Amino acid sequence: MSRSSRHTFALCSTLLMVPTVALSNTNELSELKQQLAMLQQKIEKIEQQQAEQTESDSGIKVGGAIRVNYSTNSYDEDAKNRGGDFDFDVFRFNFSGEVADIGLNAEIRFFDYMSVVKYAYLDYDVTPQWQAQLGLTQVPFGNDPYNSHSFFMSPNYFVGLEDDYDMGLVMKRKVADNWQLDLGFFKNDELGGIDGYVEDRKDRYSIDIVGIRDESEGLYDAPKTQLAEHNTFVARYHYHLEHFAGSTALGMSVLSGGLHDGQYSAGDYQAWALHMNSQLGNWHLQLQHGKYDYQLDNIDRIAIAANATYDTMPTEATMSSANIAYNWSVNYGPVTHLQLYNDFGTIYNKSDDSANTWMNVTGVAVTAGPIFSYIDLVHAKNQPFVGGTVSGQSEDVERRFNINIGYYF
Repeated sequence: MSRSSRHTFALCSTLLMVPTVALSNTNELSELKQQLAMLQQKIEKIEQQQAEQTESDSGIKVGGAIRVNYSTNSYDEDAKNRGGDFDFDVFRFNFSGEVADIGLNAEIRFFDYMSVVKYAYLDYDVTPQWQAQLGLTQVPFGNDPYNSHSFFMSPNYFVGLEDDYDMGLVMKRKVADNWQLDLGFFKNDELGGIDGYVEDRKDRYSIDIVGIRDESEGLYDAPKTQLAEHNTFVARYHYHLEHFAGSTALGMSVLSGGLHDGQYSAGDYQAWALHMNSQLGNWHLQLQHGKYDYQLDNIDRIAIAANATYDTMPTEATMSSANIAYNWSVNYGPVTHLQLYNDFGTIYNKSDDSANTWMNVTGVAVTAGPIFSYIDLVHAKNQPFVGGTVSGQSEDVERRFNINIGYYF
């Protein structure tokens, strides 16, 4: 018996105990009926409030993905002799939802070689036009949300300027008119900066500076002198144009912050980018050009880390990219959507006089129910994860064929 039914039954029992003489009085009977109706309304209101509270308490949704990866390449002779390798990629959980008008967004990833939190932040609509995001959130820099279509993203990711997440506060203006503004202040990187209490500073999702690279160190060594970014201000502006073929966002991003060695301020760093993100019918076009500069005395290389790996990059460089994609709705069995793309990016004018980095990815993203896959053919030179490094001197063009398959739930 429900709580409402029990209250109604008790009230009815009380009424039956009223003497017959009293019930014969029409006015008293009418008053009792009114009281019964009022009590029933109160009970229904209480139950509605309890139901709304239960719904609110369960407002956080849990999803995730399991991904596997096959690849073969030109730079690993053993892998070529085996016909490539088929590996477990990642098992991840996503949390999203809202309780009491405060939103939660988080993602944790489990790899064979590390476990990391990609992002974890609270959001709150301060006004109908502005939202605040607090915690481990995305640095608003460059084309939004990514400057790429492929599994490998663009070379910008490998210098920490695409899909980067740090600890701070972001104020986002929602697209209410034809312009959008994101303002961010980041106290330090996702692992607590120079004094972060972490077991291994290279176990992180996004690229960050972790040290100075001296001449005696290899490109993949742990740095002897540690360094970290702190007190970084970021601003990104987009102007949205509606036209006969779709919409185009023209934007600019600027970034400025400090570098710290654990005891003293060690320098500053800045970056800027001009970008365009355009939807033209089924076509999607992205352009971006920019530059970054880590200002350290007599240092032209810095140590960076992510994905359980240390690497090296120049303290200063210029970046350019051009990406195009075609979206195609299909009906091939379970396959409902294809995105064909070609992404090209390059890093040049480097402070350490290393050779140019470039990467071209030709591929297709396939959607089939809960399955989402990338099929990529990569050609690259001095490109991380394609047989090189941003501070490399190789003149060889490396190739990688990659298939990443994910089941999303």
